[in-house]
Amino acid sequence: MDESVITGPAWVPTAPPSLDTLLSPTLQPVPLIPAIALLMGMLYVAGAVRLWTSGRRWPVWRCLSFLLGCGAIMVIMGAGIEGYGLRMFSVFMFQQLTLMLGIPAFLALGSPGTLLLRATPHRGPGRLVLRLAFFGLRSRLGRFLIHPAFTVPLFLFNFYGIYFSDIGDLLLPNWYGHVSLELLFLVSGLLFTVPLISADPLPVKKSHGWRVIDAFSEMPLHAFFGVIVMMSPAPMVDLFATAPDSWNIDPIRDQYLAGGLAWAYGELPSLLILLFIMAGWQRAEARQSALTDAEQATPQLDAYNAYLERLRQHEEKYQRP
Repeated sequence: MDESVITGPAWVPTAPPSLDTLLSPTLQPVPLIPAIALLMGMLYVAGAVRLWTSGRRWPVWRCLSFLLGCGAIMVIMGAGIEGYGLRMFSVFMFQQLTLMLGIPAFLALGSPGTLLLRATPHRGPGRLVLRLAFFGLRSRLGRFLIHPAFTVPLFLFNFYGIYFSDIGDLLLPNWYGHVSLELLFLVSGLLFTVPLISADPLPVKKSHGWRVIDAFSEMPLHAFFGVIVMMSPAPMVDLFATAPDSWNIDPIRDQYLAGGLAWAYGELPSLLILLFIMAGWQRAEARQSALTDAEQATPQLDAYNAYLERLRQHEEKYQRP
């Protein structure tokens, strides 16, 4: 196969893959996802600047986290990685794992929902934006989209459904299908990650215990998938079965590398998210314990203050001439 096997406005590099060619800024003819990431970053900065110039606070670290997520999207979708991901299973798997497990964490920690509610004007078009935001927070659809009954099957589909059926063979050779899958990976990752670590207002606020359970439920999904891919003796996706001759790529070795990424690289972001949840749980327990201690100590403190007041009144009574 050559690059002509990819239909639509796609560009496939001719040089063999290397670190330089993978990271070189090489936009596709229609850089849809990098443009979306750039727009997201610009809108976020505009909202943060609006708060800062009006004298209201907004954490700089949240701004940096969100911009880092947007920058990562632009790199893996706007550099040579995207071109090689059109024909190499390992590169495409790296993109998928990053879009689903890595980037959503940075975007969620940026709390874009809270920034939207604080920075959006209450007049003109901003009023409509706020109405849509509140509708999403109160809707049943919003609660369903972040529920594990939807997000976990969606994760299963993104790995097992796409590669163990004809869906991958149907969509990946077409640029429009390829980009649609990449957008699906990003949205799926956000729907799963935001309820776990985001400080934004959500339709349903999960307890820390349920967050831990949800995080644990996701971790084996891509690990088992990676082992299956590594053990497969034949190419799983027809598109990745034969790379351009000039690349000198063995498709079976490349598929083995893709499985190794799904097994190993996919576990690291999940573990970090789990540690973040546990740390937040510990802080919440510490705050609740301090609040409980203060509430319990208040009656005792009031009684002690009343005792001191009686002593003072008693002393004043005997000191009068």
